[in-house]
Amino acid sequence: MTTARLKADDSADDRAEATSPPHAKEKKKRPLWLRVLTVLFFGAVTVLLVSQARTIAWGEVFQVIANYPVTTLLAAGAAAAASHLIYSTYDLLGRHWTGHAIPARRVMAITFVSYAFNLNLGSLVGAFAFRYRLYSRFGLDNPTITQVLGLSLTTNWLGYLVLAGAVFAAQVVTPPDGWDVGGAALQGLGLALLAAAAAYVLLCAVSRRREWTVRGHTISLPPGRLALLQLGLSVLNWMTIGGVLYLLLGMRIDYPLVLGALLMAAVAGVITHVPAGLGVLEAVFLALLGSQVAQGPLLGALIAYRALYYLLPLAIAGVMFFLLESRAKAERPTETGLADPKASSS
Repeated sequence: MTTARLKADDSADDRAEATSPPHAKEKKKRPLWLRVLTVLFFGAVTVLLVSQARTIAWGEVFQVIANYPVTTLLAAGAAAAASHLIYSTYDLLGRHWTGHAIPARRVMAITFVSYAFNLNLGSLVGAFAFRYRLYSRFGLDNPTITQVLGLSLTTNWLGYLVLAGAVFAAQVVTPPDGWDVGGAALQGLGLALLAAAAAYVLLCAVSRRREWTVRGHTISLPPGRLALLQLGLSVLNWMTIGGVLYLLLGMRIDYPLVLGALLMAAVAGVITHVPAGLGVLEAVFLALLGSQVAQGPLLGALIAYRALYYLLPLAIAGVMFFLLESRAKAERPTETGLADPKASSS
């Protein structure tokens, strides 16, 4: 931490200002508009949570879950928790790459909260609004936040490219009648996705040029080893999500087919911008798997999946969000510079 040199003729007020705790100076400098904006943000979050809760048929959710064997729910719940844990490590890659000083456990908490809100509220709050908000509250500068989020976004979809490419190229999933995409086109798309993933990893490994500037934004390539770690974590996460649905469907359908339906539903949800993919997930699964499992059990499994993977994490994330905000207010960071990636992980 840098310290100011105080001249002998400095006034007492100057000395007090130079040596006062950083959080005290921060409080003095916070303008009224920023405090009002903070209150409005908290209010918007509360309204979104309440409105989302009111759209859910809770009686149906509880009834479906009650009909499941406890062992199935425990196994699926453990898989859902594992997936959220894996996703929470994505930003640790960004922490290692940029060398910022926010502790590892706090980074994982921020990532978990942001992921849970993004899953449920999606375009209502913006894909990265919560992460930008929380990282900036803990003193991270915007360029570093952008680097971390860019790496996290790439990590998430890199594994998707590989798995979807493999599933589509192998024609594990057959497009239903009435879809505009034929089997050959889907196979070609799969090969293109695999090529895109391979190109990214290869570029990270061998490219001599490491940075590009696009519209004033600098895009940097991570090292090849980091790209491979991105790929491994993302593939593991997508496969774990597929495992949640596979367990809830009673393992009656081949896992690759369940995973393929999930991958198609994921990209459909992104394209439609529907919060939590409401209706999109169900439509895709009914179209792809409706001939192999009755509609009732299939919809029941999807309801249980939403409860375990979306709603329960959202409830936990809501509490964690307010705790993180309180923590950020209590301890304002003294600086936003970089630190050794091996800094404390507390």
